[in-house]
Amino acid sequence: QVQLVESGGGLVQAGGSLRLSCVASGLTFRTFRTYRMGWFRQSPGQEREYVATITSTSGESTDYADSVKGRFTISRDNAKNAVYLQMSSLKPEDTAVYTCAIRNTAWITRTMRDYAYWGQGTQVTVSS
Repeated sequence: QVQLVESGGGLVQAGGSLRLSCVASGLTFRTFRTYRMGWFRQSPGQEREYVATITSTSGESTDYADSVKGRFTISRDNAKNAVYLQMSSLKPEDTAVYTCAIRNTAWITRTMRDYAYWGQGTQVTVSS
C-alpha cells in the first residue's frame, strides 16, 4: 500500500526558510519516478489549498500557487523516493499543515480531487 510521510516542519520566524520532505513507500507496481507529486496546505478553519506540483521523471515541469510563486520551490529525488518543498521568505500566512499527495492526472492540475494517497502532514508555523 502506498504511504507518504512528510517531515521538516517546525516553527520559524517570518522571513526564514524551511525545507519539507515527503518520502513514498509501498510502491509495488510503479517506480517513484513515474509518479507526479503535489503539495497542499491547510490552515485552521480553512479549506485545504493547493501549493505546488511536479511532474514525473526529472521533474522538469512544475507549477505553483500564486501565493507562493517565487518563494517556494518543489523538487524531487527519485533515487530516494522523495519530493521536497523548499520554502523561503516565509510569512505568517504560510502557517499551515503541509501535506503531499500523488497526482492522478498526466496534466498539471490544482484540483484536490485529482490527487490521492495523502500523507499525514507536517506543521509549519511562521511567527511574526
